[in-house]
Amino acid sequence: MTVLKKPLITEKVSELNEKGKYGFVVEKTANKVEIKRAVEKMYGVTVDKVATMRYQGKDKSRFTKARVISGRTASFKKAIVTLAEGDVIDFYGNI
Repeated sequence: MTVLKKPLITEKVSELNEKGKYGFVVEKTANKVEIKRAVEKMYGVTVDKVATMRYQGKDKSRFTKARVISGRTASFKKAIVTLAEGDVIDFYGNI
């Protein structure tokens, strides 16, 4: 599981799941071909299309009694995978 880090479970991606699209957080250096192969190997489905996007980390600050703590969230790469007609990935099957 070096290419796929984790599936995205958000409201927006859950709406896309009904259309046959699934979201994953992937390795920053992974390209579309590697992502396609990893999804097909792990879930046993046929992938039609892969869309990728990179997100920059956000600046965050927190006020404490002693001082202001500033930091940054991690940047990541997201992939939206469109499956072939009739293929489904069940994330909740093992729960």
